[in-house]
Amino acid sequence: MSTLTLTINKQRYELHDLDPRTTLLDVCRHHLNLTGAKKGCDHGQCGACTMLINGRRINGCLTLAVMHDGDEITTIEGVGMPDNLSALQEAFAKHDAFQCGYCTPGQICSATALIEEVKNQWPSHVSADLQAPDVLQIQEIAERMSGNICRCSAYPNIIKAIKEVLDGDLSEANASTDNHANNNKKGAVSGIWSPPASDVQTPSKTNTDSLAQAKAQVQGVDA
Repeated sequence: MSTLTLTINKQRYELHDLDPRTTLLDVCRHHLNLTGAKKGCDHGQCGACTMLINGRRINGCLTLAVMHDGDEITTIEGVGMPDNLSALQEAFAKHDAFQCGYCTPGQICSATALIEEVKNQWPSHVSADLQAPDVLQIQEIAERMSGNICRCSAYPNIIKAIKEVLDGDLSEANASTDNHANNNKKGAVSGIWSPPASDVQTPSKTNTDSLAQAKAQVQGVDA
């Protein structure tokens, strides 16, 4: 094909004579220098390449760039940058929801879409009530994030970070309903889904350098 126009993070890009077999992930990383999305398994199993297409999460390694002319594409760079982090990115830094940080951009993109899904009361595989899923339960969050693998096993803190943002968003949207009050109680972070953090995992003080490093990791600016 001659020219492909993509809208990524609200910016238009024109790609000329692009091989039609090129994935969206490779276009972002190798053609546009948007290296936040990571290539992990390259088979759609790890979720490190997760990005948003028209608000819905997809694996960038499994979709061809030519399929998305006219779509609104959002990568981790469009979610938030180090000087303007989203609420989720702040929560990931606060709760130490990463170690190496390689999967973190995909985790945050996936969780960004997850929050919109639960606001719309979309059920998941573990929802007991398909008409009114208990979206703040830890099992619900874990199931909805099951497509994103963290090889460092930071899952408990990932769930804590997501739940904190969900609690705030849903409480703000409808703070007066008994349903959300009950959900908040049921969703207490405990048990097998979220063992107590160690003293090392829960620092009482964070110096400027470590905070800056944490912000860089959650944004995924390293190549």
